[in-house]
Amino acid sequence: MSQDTALELARAIAERVRDAGGRALIVGGWVRDRLRGQSSKDIDLEVFGIGQDQLPPLLAPFGRVEAVGQSFPVYKVAGLDVALPRRESKSGRGHKGFDVTGDPTMTLEAAGRRRDFTVNAIAWDPLSDRYEDPFNGIADLDRRLLKAVDATTFGDDSLRVLRAIQFAARFEFALEEQTAALCKSIALDDLPAERIWGEIEKLLLAAARPSIGFALALELGTVDRILPEMRPLVGCVQEPEWHPEGDVWIHTLMVIDKARAMNADLGRPALIAVMLGAVCHDLGKPATTAFIDGRIRSLNHEEAGVAPTLSLLDRLNVHTIDGFDVRAQVVGLVAHHLKPGMLRKAEQVGDGAFRRLAQKVDLELLARLARADCLGRTGTFDCSAMDWFLERARALGVEHRPPAPFLMGRHLLELGLTPGPAVGELLHRVYERQLDGEVRGVEDALAVAKQMLGANSRD
Repeated sequence: MSQDTALELARAIAERVRDAGGRALIVGGWVRDRLRGQSSKDIDLEVFGIGQDQLPPLLAPFGRVEAVGQSFPVYKVAGLDVALPRRESKSGRGHKGFDVTGDPTMTLEAAGRRRDFTVNAIAWDPLSDRYEDPFNGIADLDRRLLKAVDATTFGDDSLRVLRAIQFAARFEFALEEQTAALCKSIALDDLPAERIWGEIEKLLLAAARPSIGFALALELGTVDRILPEMRPLVGCVQEPEWHPEGDVWIHTLMVIDKARAMNADLGRPALIAVMLGAVCHDLGKPATTAFIDGRIRSLNHEEAGVAPTLSLLDRLNVHTIDGFDVRAQVVGLVAHHLKPGMLRKAEQVGDGAFRRLAQKVDLELLARLARADCLGRTGTFDCSAMDWFLERARALGVEHRPPAPFLMGRHLLELGLTPGPAVGELLHRVYERQLDGEVRGVEDALAVAKQMLGANSRD
């Protein structure tokens, strides 16, 4: 549904609510984004003055009405979310630790008080084109400021700390001083992994400069609490000749921003992999950095970065997304992010090196991360190795996956072999020859297999 169509539907619902003696207002992010001159397809309607039992039949003419939630339903109709204003009382820890009840008699100010930031507590009347702004959110939008609506209840939902971080990056807003102090004081140990990851994904994918959020997270102490693997990057020195920008933390934030700016053409799962690769690519440097012959070196930091990367991915519970093995790709990106440059510098690089590397990571994503790593620093550096690397990978047809083996188990069974470990070993040996370019088809593969079998029988 287009934004215009959704807005027309919201107006039609508001008219029907008005005729029934109530008032329907658009609330939340759609209003905020409208004031910022940004489009938003998600429209939430809050209905005042209409009882819970009256609302479903009131919405029925607009399509199938689906109630989501038990104690307090939100009604989904034709792509819109419609609900009564609600009262919340804290009943336990965590984002689910609330007792929620709908109350159509609530004032607009009372309904808006449960929201997180003033910029999200603005309502808009689609019939009168009038904004309702009980907490001066419009002024805070103009000041580019994130400010808690109610300091006494802000901490009831610890997820608001992470929302502050991703909003600050997405909108490039400052966090109001008292709200920042609140965020520092709120425990985050009640948040499940999927909720944390949901906000981090928004930070990585929805912000043009995710580094703003990471810098704020460090200031608030949030990095220490939810991304502790990144904390040692702060103050970890680098060789000035190659990293004049400063420590590994500064470099990582620059790489994150470059990765976001240069990869908007990727689909969501692949972009997530590249962005997490940018976050994690140098996690091995703190453990490997040393002064060697008067220079700062981080030898084997790729391999050393795998363990902290796995720890971070475990905490966020990141595995497969939309059928794409994000976890395996991120680990591969971290473990091999220097390979494009290293292969370019080598005097002779056989095609087998590319084919074998493609078994471990998507080579196009590797080239993209390596390019962001090269450009994510101050100074001028030659980053052409990544173009050369990707051209070679594409010429071999292995930019996304290794070559499929020519020789299959059924071929060996047809030769009279009995199923067992020997079949797998022979398939592996022939495939290795294929990776080196010595086997170019099924006939070649069968000939090599027979040769190997003959050699084994003579032995």
